Amino acid sequence: MFVRAALTLLPRRRSSGLPSEPLTASVAVDRDHLAAYDRVCGFPLTDRLPGTYPHVLAFPSAMRLMTTDFPFPVVGLVHVANRITVHRSLSFEDLHFSVRAENLRPHHRGQQFDVVALATVDDRPVWTGVSTYLRLGSGVSGKRERAAPPLFAASWRVPSRVGTDYAAVSGDRNPIHTSRLGARLFGFPRPIAHGMWTVARCLAALDPRLPDAYVVEVDFKRPILLPARVDFSAAEVDGGWDFGVDSHLAGRVRSL
Repeated sequence: MFVRAALTLLPRRRSSGLPSEPLTASVAVDRDHLAAYDRVCGFPLTDRLPGTYPHVLAFPSAMRLMTTDFPFPVVGLVHVANRITVHRSLSFEDLHFSVRAENLRPHHRGQQFDVVALATVDDRPVWTGVSTYLRLGSGVSGKRERAAPPLFAASWRVPSRVGTDYAAVSGDRNPIHTSRLGARLFGFPRPIAHGMWTVARCLAALDPRLPDAYVVEVDFKRPILLPARVDFSAAEVDGGWDFGVDSHLAGRVRSL
């Protein structure tokens, strides 16, 4: 997968737009893999799928989409935001994914687009994930919104092994998360925590309070350099929660 990603850096004629056809795949949930994911991200060991877990199952299809006739090299794309909709509680069932790219648009630092993964069971939507990526380059001017900090909740120690542990359960072995040398090649002094691990860790902290169906949205602000100690914060609002991790991430959970 990552050899294909590296090959997208080679000079070649590129598509002028996002691919129009989605990729599809059927994935069966593996009990041992789910347990390993739960342990790495702090979820209780149950048969219920965490809201972030289908993102891991859809990741191979998303990578295939972005490495086949795509307008941008995968290497260098920045994951800046994520929106997950859990339509109902999920357990051990075969998930059918459709993954597409859409909504190429300007950004004050370049161009951004969405990779949308839809999971269905018996042709009914059960989970949707929208990952927003940024291609750095010349952009448009404009003000960036800043979220108000929610109330303090807890302090977390994030050890260095979080990078390699999450890579093992997610399949995303990007060297900026697992290697000091790899991180330095991209301008980071140390490996950084995967953004989707941070989202999962936040949902794990809120897990006892989450409804069966909800929407979670996050904005990635700054990477967490490993190892680290960070403050997680959450405030209950009408219809859900606002949460954040220092200046690294701001998010919202709302009942569906």
